[in-house]
Amino acid sequence: MASPKRRPAGLKLIEGRAPGRDSGGRKVAEPPAFKRIPPEPPEWLPAEARAEWDRVVPELARLELLKPVDRSALVAYCLCWDRLVQAQREMQEDGSVLAKNSQGRVRHPAVAVIEAASKELRSWAGEFGLTPSAESKVGRQEADDGDAANPFAGSG
Repeated sequence: MASPKRRPAGLKLIEGRAPGRDSGGRKVAEPPAFKRIPPEPPEWLPAEARAEWDRVVPELARLELLKPVDRSALVAYCLCWDRLVQAQREMQEDGSVLAKNSQGRVRHPAVAVIEAASKELRSWAGEFGLTPSAESKVGRQEADDGDAANPFAGSG
């Protein structure tokens, strides 16, 4: 059975027992002390990728989650979004998830691109905390001291 998704740090703190502690009394990790300024986008980004950059970067910058060295990962995320959008548009232009070939109707090739880009996009989104469950994983500096605060942890 899959474990439950991680809760965002802000939610852990709201439900916490004390300042900086979650509901179980464990310390909620602070992010590392990187210089927090957003990277500049490359000039060659396609229009849809640049639109996604312009959509996510201001919020990530406001949350102080970006640093200049994140540029390549952010570019990969935006290019993945661009691939997903382009494949979706191509499929919509053709009017179906099925395409015609010499053997009849088959699954549209864009469906595979959309599926692959969706998986990759979810992975990149997780790296930047762009999903609710991924928020708590972003910027973790130190290991959780849960064993010290866990009354069920063995001493030995």
